[in-house]
Amino acid sequence: MKERLAELVSQACDGQLTPAEVLTATVPLSYLGVTSLAQMRLIDAVEREYEVEIDLGGDVAFLDSVAGLAGWLAERAPAAR
Repeated sequence: MKERLAELVSQACDGQLTPAEVLTATVPLSYLGVTSLAQMRLIDAVEREYEVEIDLGGDVAFLDSVAGLAGWLAERAPAAR
């Protein structure tokens, strides 16, 4: 799942980051240059692909990394299991 999420991040950033760069990152995605627009694209893609709804009014710290997002999805998304 992490590999697919890294691909979605790369696509959301219009290819400015490779999936490999995203997977090996040791800093939050925003430090890599993931803009707020790219983050919204990523959220849309994740919601569509994994049939979930990300509540932007709640704690969204899990969006700072592929590992955090994968963990969040594993708990909530039927398509991620």
